[in-house]
Amino acid sequence: MKPTKNNIFKNIPAIIPEELFENLLVRENLKIERIISHGHNTTAGEWYDQAWDEWVILLQGEAILGYEDGNQVNLTAGDYVLISAHNRHRVEWTQPDSTTIWLAIHYVPSE
Repeated sequence: MKPTKNNIFKNIPAIIPEELFENLLVRENLKIERIISHGHNTTAGEWYDQAWDEWVILLQGEAILGYEDGNQVNLTAGDYVLISAHNRHRVEWTQPDSTTIWLAIHYVPSE
């Protein structure tokens, strides 16, 4: 089978009414996704509370992640973080005038 070539910076819609989540690879206990933001943030009062770990790198743009404990992490292109399972978090801000591209790797933590 011939490998399929793709590019993480291509095929980005011109208009993104809401944050775009795109699965790139899904396997048992593993999901790799591209997330596209353009001035998006998580709805006020809403938190992500995942049963799995998430390693995320910001490939393009800028963003701020907020945590339930009040901590915030400012991210620029190349920055990455590990978000442990059940560490409630949200996207506080992404650049409104440009596209922000994230690569997120979700996996079940080992016991």
